[in-house]
Parts: sequence; structure tokens; C-alpha cells
Amino acid sequence: MAQLTISRPATSGQFEGRAGLAAQIALITRRNLTVIFRTPQALLPPLVISIFFLVIYESTLGEAAGFLPGLSGNSYLGFILPLSLVSSALSGSSLAAQNLVRDIESGYFDKLLLTPVSRTALLLGPILAGGFILGLQAIVVIGVALLMGLESATGVAGLLVVVGLAILLGSGFAGFTVSAALGSGNAAVTNAASFLFFPLTFLTASFVPLELLSGWLKAAARVNPITYVLEAMRSVLNTGWDATLLWQGVAACLILAVAMYGLAVFALRARTRRR
Repeated sequence: MAQLTISRPATSGQFEGRAGLAAQIALITRRNLTVIFRTPQALLPPLVISIFFLVIYESTLGEAAGFLPGLSGNSYLGFILPLSLVSSALSGSSLAAQNLVRDIESGYFDKLLLTPVSRTALLLGPILAGGFILGLQAIVVIGVALLMGLESATGVAGLLVVVGLAILLGSGFAGFTVSAALGSGNAAVTNAASFLFFPLTFLTASFVPLELLSGWLKAAARVNPITYVLEAMRSVLNTGWDATLLWQGVAACLILAVAMYGLAVFALRARTRRR
């Protein structure tokens, strides 16, 4: 006579034992990247916008390096390139969040919440996918800048640092759009949320060195995290290695990323309470 064996469902701890947190994050990140690459045309608008601004800024303000204090002898292309990278991070940060919206609208995300998959993985997956995409976009924009005559004061290593800072900053922006996706479950709201950071690019040393700003704008720039990221990128590209500026840029990115991840956790808890 055959013996029937009844097994208990896997608990969260047992699931994580079979597939650790890192593996879960990697799987969800890969799924988000796969969905994004299935519609490559979605990658073009933020990339085209960033390259367009880079060409326009260099064409109209490129001669400014000759007479602006703090820029004499340095490349204005190296000064303005970080702003184009920030613009790319802003406009492209909602790509992974849009996948999350589609999962919410289809009910797939609610099904995931019923599984023992880590909530951390559910949040970090789209955020890391967004950061990866922004890294690819940064590489393309830097490639265009090199064709335009960019010369990095720190060589290839400096260019890699600039890409790394762009990924860190973009991950923070992606965390905010993921929060918007979880809070609204609406594609239009999520897409519009990415532009809430857009004014920050003008409340900083966008087109001239920080020391040339004055009044309330200079005060706003000093508390704007984007300022420190721009300063770190510009020092690497134009003047050389500056440990203080680099650490300030990395710290600004990390503070923004941690704050936006905390907001995403809050948004996820609010969504689960509504269910």
C-alpha cells in the first residue's frame, strides 16, 4: 500500500535558505532588465535628450572656459558633461518603475507579495535595474563627449568613476520613482514623479562654478546633493583626483539612495496595508 506523505509549505526562512537574498535580488533585477530590453525604444528618449543638451551646451557656452573664473584653462565640455549625465539619470530613472506599475496593474505584484520572496529583493530589483540602465546611458553619453574632444584629466579610471557616480545617483532617483509606482500604481503619475527632481538641476552650479553663484541660489546649491556629485565629476574630468570632493560626491549619492530606499519601504508597507 502506497504511503502518502504530506509536506509543509516552505516558510520565508526556508525559502531564503534555498535562494538567498542576493540570489533573489539578482533574479528580480534580471527580470526587470529583460523586460526593459524587450522595448529598447524606451531607452532612446532620455539618451537623445542628454546628448542633445550636451551638444547645445558645448556649442553655445563652450567659449566660456576662456574667461570664467575657475574655468580658465579647463575644458567647458568636461564641466558641462556631468550636467548631461544628471539629466539622463533624471529622465531615465522611471524605466524600471514602469515595469513595477505594469506588475501592479496586472496583479502579478500582489501574487509576489503572497510568496516568501524577500521584500528587500522586490524593492532593490527594479532600483538596481534602473541603476544599471543609467550606467549604460552614461557610457554612451561619455562616448559622444569623447568624440567631441573630451580629454579626461584622470584618464580612463576617471571616466569609470564618473560612470560609477552616475549609477549611484541614478539609483537614488530610481528609488524615488519606485516609491511613486508603489504609492500610485499609475504609469502617468510614476513618469511625472521623475521630473520632481528636475528643478534640483537648476538649484546648483549648473553652468558656472559654484563660487560664481550668489544670494539664495548659492545657499540652495550648498544643500543640494546634486551639487556635490557635479563637483566630484568635474574635478575628475578637468583638474585631477581630489579625495575630498570625491568622498563628498559619493556621500551625497549614498544619502540620497538610502533616503529614497526608506521612502520605497514606506510606500510598500502602505500598499500592503491597503490590500
